[in-house]
Amino acid sequence: MANLFLSFDPSTIMSSSMNWLSTFLGILILPTMFWLIPSRWNYLWINIINTLHNEFKILINSPYKGTTMIFISLFTIILFNNFLGLFPYIFTSSSHLIMTLSLSLPLWLSFMLFGWINNTNHMFAHLVPQGAPSVLLPFMVCIETISNMIRPGTLAVRLTANMIAGHLLMTLLGNTGPSMNIIMLNVLIIVQLLLLLLESAVSIIQSYVFTVLSTLYSSEVIYALS
Repeated sequence: MANLFLSFDPSTIMSSSMNWLSTFLGILILPTMFWLIPSRWNYLWINIINTLHNEFKILINSPYKGTTMIFISLFTIILFNNFLGLFPYIFTSSSHLIMTLSLSLPLWLSFMLFGWINNTNHMFAHLVPQGAPSVLLPFMVCIETISNMIRPGTLAVRLTANMIAGHLLMTLLGNTGPSMNIIMLNVLIIVQLLLLLLESAVSIIQSYVFTVLSTLYSSEVIYALS
């Protein structure tokens, strides 16, 4: 293998970008949600949605109805893509900045435009922390502006790096399997199963972190209008 990162290249399979279609595989699961008799999966997902709704409602504190559904949908998209990447021969679309930036950048831009258009004074006041010395005000404004502008990048890189790191570690360990004896091979299989369990937890945690940070960024803008 010339380059480990080739496993994350969208054009590695048959020299085409058809593996981006893995992003839409989650749609195949959705028809089971509309059965006449609700299944256990349906009950589980409804409980997850209600829990997320109650938590996001507290974080956002928005006067607009249906705001939490935007972030629940975002959580669902990221969670499906993270979990699908754990299956063999399925491309992990959430491990690419193309995908993660497409989620974080429009969200951040919409928050900023909404805030600056509807409440410009609050957005200017937010650049200056309360109680800051007047001498440090220019530096504080620069720091707050930079920290605000890198938010979509940090959201995208955090999700991408966490998804790539676990997959690379599993790939490195898996490539050493053919050169091991039976005892070490059994140990390697146990380690790989534990890593797969860890990656399952990371898939849930990272989708939750991405969504919670997005809600916190939006609450800074919506709070002034509530």
